[in-house]
Amino acid sequence: MTSVAPARRKPRLVARAPQETQAGLWTYLFLALTMLFAAFPLYWMFVIATSGDEALAKLPPAIVPGSKFMTNVDEVFSLQDVYFAASLVNSVIVATVVTASVLFFCSLAGFAFAKLRFKGSNALMLFVVLTLTVPNQLGIVALYIVMGKLGWNGTLLAVIAPGLVTAFGVFYMRQFIVNTVPDELVESARMDGATTMRVYANIVLPAIRPALAVLGLLTFVATWNDFQWPLITLSGTEFPTSMVAVSDLASGNYVIYRRVLAGAFIATVPLLVMLFIGGRQIVRGIMEGAVKS
Repeated sequence: MTSVAPARRKPRLVARAPQETQAGLWTYLFLALTMLFAAFPLYWMFVIATSGDEALAKLPPAIVPGSKFMTNVDEVFSLQDVYFAASLVNSVIVATVVTASVLFFCSLAGFAFAKLRFKGSNALMLFVVLTLTVPNQLGIVALYIVMGKLGWNGTLLAVIAPGLVTAFGVFYMRQFIVNTVPDELVESARMDGATTMRVYANIVLPAIRPALAVLGLLTFVATWNDFQWPLITLSGTEFPTSMVAVSDLASGNYVIYRRVLAGAFIATVPLLVMLFIGGRQIVRGIMEGAVKS
């Protein structure tokens, strides 16, 4: 039997951690091209949002921003049947409330599933995970009926209530707490007389801040970009969210794309700011959650 010799590595790469290895030229080139392809649609949206109607008819397409951005923005905010300014405020309210609720309830439930012992915990956790396999579209009709019975259809409560806690958030926080909070630390706090809520507040929360940052950013972005349910429950009201307002800009027999893209760009700016501020927290949270302590 012939044995396969192990692949030879350069001496300077032996026993060196991956994060200590410098990237080569091809790595930087690949990352630059990936970033270019990912950012180009956003840049082109800004180009059209700053241009006039003639920009879409140009061949080759315009790639230099124009000087009519404020004019297009004024037209978007002045439309009487779109309520674009109100939609931005509504999106901030909905995304902020939902994110705060998800962080609290999901971290609390994750702590219970990870560190507390009670009957049926494994079965309940399995049920939570199985709900992730059910498409949200299957519950739209039932959700609309329930919100109608409560008298919430057409209000922001109908958008906020279904997202106050998520199965993904519970599962993610449970896994992170299992990997980062030792059982010995929890038992030591209990021996010192700490209550369950004090263990949660003083031990668990400080340890899971990176995971909270990741879950908070993902929840905020997903809630801000949610379109289907807000469109159904807020249709025809004066309380649209930003995505519904952008859809209203694109409705009608004649679509003015510079308005649509101007509104879409304005609705995208808060997400870019959030991701720019919390980008490092996302990477840190994912890396810490991937390595078991």
